[in-house]
Parts: sequence; C-alpha cells; structure tokens
Amino acid sequence: MKSSNSKEELERLLKEAEKVIQQIIDSGVAEETIVDQIKRFRAGFPSTPLLRPCTPGDGIKIIDDSERPHLSAHFKKAAQEGRVTKFVPASGAATRMFKSLLAVYNSAEIENLEGNNDNLIFCRTFIENLQKFAFYDELKKIMEDNGIDLRNSCRNMDFKTILHYVLSPEGLNFGNLPKGLIPFHSYPEHSRTPFAEHIVESMEYAKDGKNKVRAHFTVSPEHRKRIMEHVSQTVERYPETEFHISYSEQRKQTNTIAVDLSGEGFRTSDDRLLFRPAGHGALLVNLNELGGDIVFLKNIDNVAPDHLKKDTLEYKQILGGLLIQLQEEIFAHIRKIKQRTDKLDQTEKFITDRLSISLPDDYSKMREGEKSTWLLSKLNRPIRVCGMVENTGEPGGGPFWVIGPDGIPTPQIVEKNQVDLSKPDQADCMSKATHFNPVDIICGLRDYEGKPFNLLERIDRDTGFISVKSKDGKELKAMELPGLWNGAMADWITIFVEVPLSTFSPVKTVNDLLKPEHQPAS
Repeated sequence: MKSSNSKEELERLLKEAEKVIQQIIDSGVAEETIVDQIKRFRAGFPSTPLLRPCTPGDGIKIIDDSERPHLSAHFKKAAQEGRVTKFVPASGAATRMFKSLLAVYNSAEIENLEGNNDNLIFCRTFIENLQKFAFYDELKKIMEDNGIDLRNSCRNMDFKTILHYVLSPEGLNFGNLPKGLIPFHSYPEHSRTPFAEHIVESMEYAKDGKNKVRAHFTVSPEHRKRIMEHVSQTVERYPETEFHISYSEQRKQTNTIAVDLSGEGFRTSDDRLLFRPAGHGALLVNLNELGGDIVFLKNIDNVAPDHLKKDTLEYKQILGGLLIQLQEEIFAHIRKIKQRTDKLDQTEKFITDRLSISLPDDYSKMREGEKSTWLLSKLNRPIRVCGMVENTGEPGGGPFWVIGPDGIPTPQIVEKNQVDLSKPDQADCMSKATHFNPVDIICGLRDYEGKPFNLLERIDRDTGFISVKSKDGKELKAMELPGLWNGAMADWITIFVEVPLSTFSPVKTVNDLLKPEHQPAS
C-alpha cells in the first residue's frame, strides 16, 4: 500500500514538473533567465547613489544662439542622406488617461455628479468642457446614430450615458484603446491622434533628399491591425511623401516571471505561472533590431498641434546636429588613436570637456597603451543627446550625477524608484533637481565604421526595480527591467541639453487636453 502511494505521488510530481516545463516553454523566456530573475527577486536591486543634480554648466549644456544655425545645418545634411529614423513607444493603453472617468462610470453607488470626490470633480470638468475635445463631433454623431442628443445629455448632466458612449465598445471605446488612437487635436477639416501628429512632425525633420520618411512604432499585438489601418489612412493625406513605417511588439522573451511574497513563482487562479511585460526597458530589444543610424526617441503622448510645433522642430534639429557633430569628433579621435597619430592629451581634454567623462584616479599611472585602450573603451560606444526641461513638478526622472559601476561619476537619467529616499542626503539631492526628463532623446547607434552597436551589451542590469501588485485578489511581486532611457542606456555616452518647456506637452489624463497647448490657435 505504501509503495502504491509513493508511486502515485511520484507520478503526480512528474506531471506537475511537465506542466511547469511546458509553461516555461510557452512563455518564451529562457530557463536561465527565469532562474536569474528569481534570484534577483530574492536579492533585490541596489539603489542608485546620487552625487548631485545635473545643472546648467554642470552636466547640462546650454546651446548658445550663435551655435544654432551651424548645428541645424549639420543635422539637415544628415537627414538629407537618409540617416534619420523616428522611434516611438506606442503600446501604452489609454486606461490611465481615462482612469477617473472609468471609476465614476463603473461605480454602482454614484447617481449624480454632486460631491467633492476627486473623480467626480474630474468628471464634471470633463463634461462641462466636452465641446473643447477633438473627439466631440465623433461622439455627437455616434450618440445621434443611437437616438441620443449629446447636448441634452450635457445639459441634464446625464453622465452615465455620456461616459458609456465615450468609454464602451458601443461608443468611442476609449476605455479599451491605446493612447495613440485617441484624437488629441482639432483642425478645421479633421482631428489628429498622437500617431498622426508624430507622422506630421517626422515630415518636418526626418525627411530625406528623396522625400522619404522613416518611422517605427512599438505597438501591442491586440491593437496592431487597427493602428496600421489608422496610420495608413493618415499618410494618404500626404501623397508627396514616401513613408517607410514599420512596427514591432514587445518580445515575449523579455517578459519577467512574477513571484509571490515568499519569492516562489506566482500561480494564477488556473494554477499557471504568471509572466508579465517588463516595462519600457524591454523595448531596447526592438531598438536594437531596428538597426538605425540616427534615431529620434519620443513618447507617444508628447505631441503639440501645428501652431505650437516651432520650438519642437527647431530643437530637434539642434539636438540632432549636436549629436552628429560630437559623433564626427569621436570618430576622428578613435581613428587617430588606432593609427597612433593622436596626442592622447587632446583626446583626454575632449572627453572631459565635451563628453562629461572623468578620467579614473589611476589614469596618470597608466602606460601609454593602457591609456589608449581606456580611451577607446569610453569613445567607442553609442551616444545619446537628451533634451532636458526645467523641473515643474511633473512625475518622472531627471538628470543626475551618479557613481558608475567603475567608480567614475557619470551623468544619468534617474527615476525616484531607483533612489533610497530613506537616506536624508539622497532625498535632499532628489528634491534639488532643477530639470526633468521629457524623453526627448536622439541616439547615435553606429560606430566609427558604420556598424550597428549591440545595444544589449550596454545595460546596467542593477537598475531595474521590484514592485508589489495584485492579481486574482492575491498580492505578487513584479519586476521591471532597467528602463529604456535609464539603465538600458546607462553605458552610453550621455549629453544633456536644456530645451524649452514649450517642447514638452504630455497628456497623462484626458483633461490635460484642455490645457492651452492642446487647444486650437485662438
């Protein structure tokens, strides 16, 4: 009898093991990666030690007026040669944008919009200003088609009906769409979504000498078909331009396993291991596979209407010109070192003065060959020029001097969740940030021989983070990979440049579209 029970137990364990192995195979995540992730859950991520905020003249460059024409001309030449691609992470859902409206819509207790609940106040503002939104006419027509007068619904504050046609599949379905498909801006003959605005913007600075524009959007698989149809319809408005638009999705193999609070693999209600998307840092794989040369990186929701695009377009060209100018100087120094025609003191001055790279403490003790090797290791890497706006209290990361893995101070974009704010000096340093990262980044992704860098070799894997979330009513620990513009680019040459606040107009909630920077010209 005992032997029979042992056999049954062994068979049960084998079946369980087979099931787990199959789930791991189906996940697409390599077994050794899962093991590393579970170890990381148990060990945690170290905090990023801040030295001081980057400020103008100390880590943030101010472009002099006299430099602008030359930098713009430098960039335009590269654009004409077809070197420029626009890369837009666009898989984000609009759920957060409509979070307050969804809370009111899904509440069984709320019968009217009276009260001082934050969500109710937000909803009142939304309905009172409904005519100012770019999707008003579309909403009005859908409701008319269903026998409902939108103006009467607004007068009667019939918020349940209005929200139903804004959020549900019976109406505009905004509660289930990606943010990039929400109409943001009104024009005399049409409205534009963020996808459309990015396409129009790209025509102004990414068009080559043959009228070709190259753009790449990362999208979610469930919305890919609809997005491609929308973009296809958008580009038809501009027949004089040849668009080369590509798409990709976050790779399954970049997902991370979730664990329970004891550090074991989390099980869903149907007893399956849970694998989750690992944040925007996972998109480094997509950027790497793009094989681009000069790549402009910008979030999907940071777009301006035509009458406010001037500063954005001007600074895109200035930042791009600065990157290309620095790239050319870097390549020249690399070739001279390799050909042994360079006086190393010139390169030393260049990397400290122009690239904000400090020499190690023992540099003066190195032999000539060792110095050359060290200098080449710092020069022969991807470069990014990042626009930074003055800090106005927006949530997100900023530019700081941090201690790098090699002990050398380095300028980095750092998020709050990377910092140990329980330490007074670190919290104080974070609070003194003068600038904010708007994700306005130009990347140089090829080396001095024109070959693409392998971006996956330049990640600081200690800069991810772990958060507590829930699923099926149970708490779990989730892991995000090093952020795309944080740890994923930590080992790049990094240049911060101050840009005007007018180049930064993100939309985090639907009522942000009521701000002057998203309304038609008066």
